[in-house]
Amino acid sequence: MVDDDGSGHARRAGGGAIVTDARGHGAGGAAGGDRDDRAGAGHYLVGLDLRDRPVLVVGGGAVARRKVAGLHEAGARVTVVALGCPEMPVGVAVEQRPFREADLDGVVLAVAATDDPALNLRIAGDARRRGVWVNVVDDPQAGSVVLPAVVRRGALRVAVSTGGASPALARRLRERLELELGPEYAALVELLGRLRSEWEPRAASSELSQDRRRAAWHAVLDGPTLDLLRAGRSAEAEAAARCILAEHLTASS
Repeated sequence: MVDDDGSGHARRAGGGAIVTDARGHGAGGAAGGDRDDRAGAGHYLVGLDLRDRPVLVVGGGAVARRKVAGLHEAGARVTVVALGCPEMPVGVAVEQRPFREADLDGVVLAVAATDDPALNLRIAGDARRRGVWVNVVDDPQAGSVVLPAVVRRGALRVAVSTGGASPALARRLRERLELELGPEYAALVELLGRLRSEWEPRAASSELSQDRRRAAWHAVLDGPTLDLLRAGRSAEAEAAARCILAEHLTASS
């Protein structure tokens, strides 16, 4: 079994021993005898703010590098422990030595990404005892976090998780979403964020109802803005969105 993001066994393991899917029984030890160990049971999808937070990745192969890349992009302070000499992004600390339990001190998330299943389980056990969220790339149910397959379009994140039950299905769904969600969605999110920061304070000060404000944004989404962005006509797209908002969010309308 592998993570829903398609990770499997890594190479060059650390010897001796990142809108994530967090298992409901928590980071620390397993729950009581009533725990449901079916894939996906007890999972609650969350988005972690890892900016400037310490994260540990054990392993230095291709899988570990993919994990590190995503965590680094999220702004985490990543430390890699591996026996080899893996190439990692600038700013990622690499310690070429075996894993030690003390490596978990102070970290908020650990990733066991070695090619040794027994070692990965040891890392998971050590992390659980310390109350550290842990992802095990080759055995998701052994960890407390399952990493979903993710489609990224600018600030937009769409995650697909099967709880580790079928990474192939998660990847297939991600591929379909990647075809459906083109680069225009990145532009749409950026535009909507800008307009929202501008218009929501006005609407609030005018004491417009939540229903009316919600209807305004739905009208923007139902209008021509997305099609105009898809056609590369960004100025017209913004003008169309502003016109719709003005129509719906002015107090006299």
